[in-house]
Amino acid sequence: MTFSIVDERLGVRFACAPDDVVLRAGLRAGLPLAYECNAGGCGSCKFDLVAGEVADLWPEAPGLGERDRRRGRRLACQSRPLGDCSIRMIGRGEPADAPLPQRRTAVLAGTRDLAPDMRLFRFRGGGAAAFRPGQYALLSLPGVEGPRAYSMSNLANAEGDWEFIVRRVPGGRATGALFALPPGGGVAIDGPYGRAFLRTETRPVVCIAGGSGLSPMIGIARGLDAANAAGTASLDFFQGGRSAQDICGEPLLRALPRLGSRLRFHASVSGEDPLWQGRTGMIHELLADLPDSAFAEADFYLAGPPPMAEAVVALLSRAKGVPAERIRYDRFF
Repeated sequence: MTFSIVDERLGVRFACAPDDVVLRAGLRAGLPLAYECNAGGCGSCKFDLVAGEVADLWPEAPGLGERDRRRGRRLACQSRPLGDCSIRMIGRGEPADAPLPQRRTAVLAGTRDLAPDMRLFRFRGGGAAAFRPGQYALLSLPGVEGPRAYSMSNLANAEGDWEFIVRRVPGGRATGALFALPPGGGVAIDGPYGRAFLRTETRPVVCIAGGSGLSPMIGIARGLDAANAAGTASLDFFQGGRSAQDICGEPLLRALPRLGSRLRFHASVSGEDPLWQGRTGMIHELLADLPDSAFAEADFYLAGPPPMAEAVVALLSRAKGVPAERIRYDRFF
């Protein structure tokens, strides 16, 4: 059984399973719905419910302000239909130019520790793993209510491997469950999602990573390297951390076969660490040292904690005049 959802703004009808939500069902149908975090935080997927009834999975979601609530607006990523519905999306998204999201089961095939609180997880699911470099998936973990978004660090593959670099959050239920998952343990993977995927194979690229934001930026770097048959692409890769042990991205990048000398790694540590001999301070401060030509020519991809993302975007858009279409990131909260 499925329910029928009509989006009056787009003039389209799509099906939604009873255990799905409006946003993800629409994206599965290939519709250009507006969204970013897919988790109730950003507010990009607001809509008006014209007719029908939906269950609100997170009534206190921060993506809706008080004015939105007074107007009766909902978040498509937190709305599960209880029957046929008519809606009117507020924002307009981009056309689907990436693989459509699908739901699948997968098992933990292997892990590798990159730092004391950073681990690479490799899951294998049925069928090919289809996604674009820099996208994310939603993982449903045993004993954890609701899915969590994690970005892939590998490239699309026929074997069905999905790799994620995840930083353990102290006291976090989701990362606690993930780090405790035994080999062969099962999860549900729903994806791919995200608009901040690699868009160029010829322009210079700058990646800025903080925390678990390392995962999608490694994916971007691998995608650029794989497309660099002509040997013309260049990459400046920035990683920020709190201590020396957080700076674990360079060995992964040095394994890339094609970028060679066109890959430049930059790192900064924000805390005091006697083991760190490099640059200290916030990562956007180090980013500001790039030559003017980089800000004029490069595409910028970033992922990390919200304060880092806000500081980087402010630097790029306000201080350096980088056009919005050359700054790509998915907002997470």
